[in-house]
Amino acid sequence: MSRGFVKEDDQEETPLVPPRADLPNGITNYVTQVGMEAMLAERQEMIIEKSTIEAATEQEKRIHSNYLNAKIHLLEDRIAIAKVVNLSEQPENEIRFGANVTLKIGKSTKLQTYQIVGVDEADIAKSKISFISPIAKILIGKKLGEQAVLKLAKEDRVFKVMDIKY
Repeated sequence: MSRGFVKEDDQEETPLVPPRADLPNGITNYVTQVGMEAMLAERQEMIIEKSTIEAATEQEKRIHSNYLNAKIHLLEDRIAIAKVVNLSEQPENEIRFGANVTLKIGKSTKLQTYQIVGVDEADIAKSKISFISPIAKILIGKKLGEQAVLKLAKEDRVFKVMDIKY
């Protein structure tokens, strides 16, 4: 049937689904066990939400269901390529994926601790940084007492490794 014979009110909006955290092509999707469990729990919550959608109209229900389907699809794609890293197999004296790293930053006397995690787990509010972030990249491979330098536009920021835990 020609689009000329379709009522405007019958057209459903295509839901815009925000993409998941960026994972560049060719980069392995490393995750911690905690991160994998969080993605599986997120998927289960969306499945439950989809099965209990309450909407004023059937059209609203379909739009919301399509939105959730798209989000679930993106998440399942990410889960399918995830590689869980066993933190107990990481070298204790060297910063690698999953490490909790305590740092002295610049001349500050305050120590800060960050965990290097997967892109879907990263949350700076929880002191979790992605393994592909500039800071993580300069820290990976460093040992206790070593320094890493992050070159910024106006200065170099020095990070001294004070502690490493898994």
